[in-house]
Amino acid sequence: MNIDSALEKIYSLKQFHIKLGLDNITNLLNHLDNPQKKIKTIHIAGSNGKGSTASFIASILQEFGYKVGLYTSPHFLRFNERIRINGEEISDDEIINFLEINKNYVDEHKPTFFEIASALAFEYFSKSNVDYAIIETGLGGRLDATNTIKPLASVITSISLEHNRILGDTLEKIAGEKAGIIKNNVPVFIGQLPLEAEKVFLKTSTEKNCKLYKLKNYLNQFQNYLVLKCCEKRHTLYKVGLEGKHQLQNAALAILVLQETLKLTNDKLILNGISNVVQNTKVQGRYERYNIIPSVIFDAAHNLEGVEVFLNQFKKEFKKYDKNILIYGAMQDKNNTTMLTLLNKYFNKIFITSTNYERAATVDELKKIAKLSNIDVEELIELNIYIEQFIKTKSTDCLVVLGSIYLLGDIKNKLLK
Repeated sequence: MNIDSALEKIYSLKQFHIKLGLDNITNLLNHLDNPQKKIKTIHIAGSNGKGSTASFIASILQEFGYKVGLYTSPHFLRFNERIRINGEEISDDEIINFLEINKNYVDEHKPTFFEIASALAFEYFSKSNVDYAIIETGLGGRLDATNTIKPLASVITSISLEHNRILGDTLEKIAGEKAGIIKNNVPVFIGQLPLEAEKVFLKTSTEKNCKLYKLKNYLNQFQNYLVLKCCEKRHTLYKVGLEGKHQLQNAALAILVLQETLKLTNDKLILNGISNVVQNTKVQGRYERYNIIPSVIFDAAHNLEGVEVFLNQFKKEFKKYDKNILIYGAMQDKNNTTMLTLLNKYFNKIFITSTNYERAATVDELKKIAKLSNIDVEELIELNIYIEQFIKTKSTDCLVVLGSIYLLGDIKNKLLK
């Protein structure tokens, strides 16, 4: 077996789609002698910001000298990105060996793609003797394959309407699914959530005898910076390693989690972790400046809250460009009407595209949505060629590629090739 056939095997498991429930993953982990029980973990869920917050936590721990596993999804360029130790991707050989050793079990029981990925991550982190593993949920929380761990802390970054057909059609229902990661007597940390969602976490934390930490109780926010006060420490955050005012909050949440859970209080190392997050964890797609002149920005804003967060940052600079151009692609289950309507105010031209992914909105679907909203759009097929030619112009225009991580990953792959 080589890496191509190994990944083909993993990707083929997507045909079984999502099986919500923990029986399959529990049986698989029992087969592997429960590696998830042999590692210290921090579990992170949320509609937006969970990948960034996970990366900030991992980066800070690395600055303190710890060996840190980081499990995130989806990936941009290749599967290995999902599983890292101190920023280094899992090797092809590790993936191949895992599948070869467990081939009979996989063939017989047919775990899903995400169950295999999660089990592989747990086994790799356990075998590598990481000090801590930061685990991001895939979808929801309660029935997510990662919800087989007993973490040191449960973290909820944000709550917004997403995956309505699976998680529920109200903030309370979605919060209830995310609250499913809360374990008895494990501290819970929440970002700044809508009140109706916050009530759900307060109720669940009380029922499970968990101390609940609300970020807002430790935060003073100002125009261009914020101040976090906890553990008799005061951290003033003006700028972090990822762009956007919202990233200040994600960084603050990461600091709060580590100070209250592990009592890490070295100011210099904490701020180094916040500043060096990209170098330490290789996080991508968060208001990522792919090119400077002309400006090309990649942002994995995949839902309405993400688009609003993107625009809060983009508003600061869009007027300085002669022309703003958008390449947009998203999933079918997102509020594409509202997202396109908001984005239309800031772009002179909007291109739409799609990806080879089963949940992706097709070009025809996006055209129909745009037409009903009186938004002019144009299909773009050769994305990489257009971006390459745009970069060569050296113009004072701005090109934004925005939407699902699958879209950004597809484009990055083509650009690299």
